[in-house]
Amino acid sequence: MITVNPRNLNLCSGQKVLDLGCGEGRHSIHLMITDDVDVYGIDLCLDDVRTASERAEPFNSPEHAKGRLLLGVANGLQLPFADATFDVVICSEVLEHIPEFKAVLAEIDRVLKPAGVFAATVPAYFPEWICWKLSDEYHQVEGGHIRIFRERELRQSIEALGHHHFARHKAHALHAPYWWLKCLFWNKPNSRLVAAYHRLLVWDLMKRPALTRVAEKLLNPLLGKSIALYFVKAEQKASESLRLAGEVRS
Repeated sequence: MITVNPRNLNLCSGQKVLDLGCGEGRHSIHLMITDDVDVYGIDLCLDDVRTASERAEPFNSPEHAKGRLLLGVANGLQLPFADATFDVVICSEVLEHIPEFKAVLAEIDRVLKPAGVFAATVPAYFPEWICWKLSDEYHQVEGGHIRIFRERELRQSIEALGHHHFARHKAHALHAPYWWLKCLFWNKPNSRLVAAYHRLLVWDLMKRPALTRVAEKLLNPLLGKSIALYFVKAEQKASESLRLAGEVRS
């Protein structure tokens, strides 16, 4: 279940893609299978990286995957990569966990090439606000969400780095009611209603019937659990730096 739409990444053969906060590998593995690119999946949690590696293993061969995948542990505040390393950076459902999220955005800007694409997703404001109202535990657990982003806030923070916004969409509307139910019955982990809705989501994910696919597409603009924003890094920052360097040398 991916949140980022690969068609908005403008991927080309041989490019380098950073999946920052890759978790258990959903975006990294998907791109490894579908595109001839080098994917670097990075996360702070070693257990998640191990799970991603296990899930990727059955597909990590030329007959199953078009691309290559490298997984590792790293801190988004200090990425172990040189400036302008990546053609594309994905940061999906990560920034809402990080107190210094603007510092992470600055690191993303540093490692992204001029004219590179940056895709950021966070929980959408309205569904997330309901979750916070229904349950304090939902966002107060260790490693939980520490903020609710407004779309304009996140967009302006990224544009301030010199990135141009070019696309947006919401995703996973059918998952919003599940999380509302989970929050409502947070102290009742064996709730039959929550379990039944979870079975529905699993069935939808595995079978992808037309009815639920159409329903989610119609509901996404209002109830989409996640908001995805897409940016392209300005080229003039690099050209301006070269111009200034030339002036200094002269």
